[in-house]
Amino acid sequence: MTTDKKPVALLADILIQKGLENLVHSPGSRNAPIIIAFSGYGQLKITTVFDERCAAFYALGMALASGKTVAIDCTSGTAPLNYAPAIAEAYYQHIPLLVLTADRSPQYIDIGDGQTIRQKGVFSNYIKQSYELPQSIDSVEDFAQAEEIINDAINQTMSENRGPVQINIPLDEPLYETSETYISGRLIGLTSKAFDANQDIPEIFTDQWKHSRKLMVLAGQMNPDAELNEILINLTEKQQAVVLTETTSNQCYLDFIDGIDNVISAIQPEESEDYQPDLLITIGGAVVSKMVKKFLREHSPTNHWHISDSGEKMDTFFCLTGTIQSTTVDALKTLMSQPRTAEIHFQKRWLEKKRTADMKREVFIETAPFSDLTVFNQIIKALPPLTRLHLGNSTPVRYSQLFGSQPGLSYFSNRGVSGIDGQISTAAGFATCSSNLNVLITGDLGFLYDSNGLMLLTHCPNLKIVVINNQGGGIFRFIPGPETVHNFEQYFEAHHNLKLELLTKAFNVNYLYADSHQTVEEKVHDLFYGNHGVQVLEISTPAEINAEVLRNYFKELRNR
Repeated sequence: MTTDKKPVALLADILIQKGLENLVHSPGSRNAPIIIAFSGYGQLKITTVFDERCAAFYALGMALASGKTVAIDCTSGTAPLNYAPAIAEAYYQHIPLLVLTADRSPQYIDIGDGQTIRQKGVFSNYIKQSYELPQSIDSVEDFAQAEEIINDAINQTMSENRGPVQINIPLDEPLYETSETYISGRLIGLTSKAFDANQDIPEIFTDQWKHSRKLMVLAGQMNPDAELNEILINLTEKQQAVVLTETTSNQCYLDFIDGIDNVISAIQPEESEDYQPDLLITIGGAVVSKMVKKFLREHSPTNHWHISDSGEKMDTFFCLTGTIQSTTVDALKTLMSQPRTAEIHFQKRWLEKKRTADMKREVFIETAPFSDLTVFNQIIKALPPLTRLHLGNSTPVRYSQLFGSQPGLSYFSNRGVSGIDGQISTAAGFATCSSNLNVLITGDLGFLYDSNGLMLLTHCPNLKIVVINNQGGGIFRFIPGPETVHNFEQYFEAHHNLKLELLTKAFNVNYLYADSHQTVEEKVHDLFYGNHGVQVLEISTPAEINAEVLRNYFKELRNR
């Protein structure tokens, strides 16, 4: 049984043939033909989520974990607008989503009809491509056009430059009519660009590589990649490169500079030029550290090249020389075969700073009072091997950088756009596609903002959530400026006295609470090693002390 709307029936057939495995559906009337068509295919997993914002982030998490396109569908009107935050995140993080938005016929738009807005191209600023499915198929030409739209759309999600694609679907009533006749469409393949070192790596870049004495590689956000990790290790050991990583880079090695803020804080102003690269190569996505952005903007490398599948120009430091459109592995393998004359003291300086900063961190934390910093230290040390760790914005992902990359852990965060929305939903979607323990560390505001995501936890018993409740937006106590404003707590910090127990229990989720070093140790162990299904651990920390501790921490790193 399928829908009698031929374009929608064709859509379902082609997407299933293309291997679509997951559809996240938000109930509505206008999108009834979509769910009628897709529910006729037993091999497709359909998850119903009534909140479109949660649904989109849930699908984003599934696509991030699986590496495959996940489809989402919703009704018309404001429903698609709730997809926007997750679509923007997917766009900037290159995550494949196929967005199916049911719509009214064009004649009903802007005449005062209900649940109707201008949906065509509504995501134009942060989506790879938008298509509109024809409303009817009345000829061979119509059929061929619909086939091309559907194939192009799903192919675009998985091309070198992965990302979200929209198909807007105008539908007339009646919406619930069915047909016994399935429609079959042809498949159009995805053509990939083959890497050619001679064409894709400019001669000028190869020449700069050969003559660079102070080589730095900075890795932004990316998924774990064992082959890339080995290449970066070889760059460190054989080419004396300084490799800067963040936890969200998912690259780990003893001699990587994996606590960037710690190390840069320890560099004295008069020695900054000694740490300035002459060739900077950036890989991956966004970088969390504001300190490294400031450092490389003030002490610009002579040349900066970015390696990217999509060819995007990531001029983060305002000194971009050019972009290499290639997989990172292919480009770096080619460069590794080229000789370089390295200044060995450059790498040595960075590694010595790292070891000094790491020792200072451990000494400081031993005597630091109960605070966000010490809580993070306890949590990170207690995480079981092979945990998939999800980090909320804004403070959790920043705190994690201070402790470097722990072997065996994988780190994920919505750092494409860096919003606080969708943290629970994204982690839940990821956990459904992962057999490992998944842990989300989030703040109280991020948790409250996505509290509807708690309804998704029944799908992922392998997800544990840690909420660090410092009664408001703690990030505004750390960054310069907000505290000088009158009514700071009201207008920036959004101070509150809320406890999360009743909210958590309303969604039938097990709840734990801690507010001291001792209780954190006990509850974290229970959370990670107890067999109690989905749990939320709320850890209450003192807002005023948190900011003071962090300021003193960086002050200690700066001391000679």
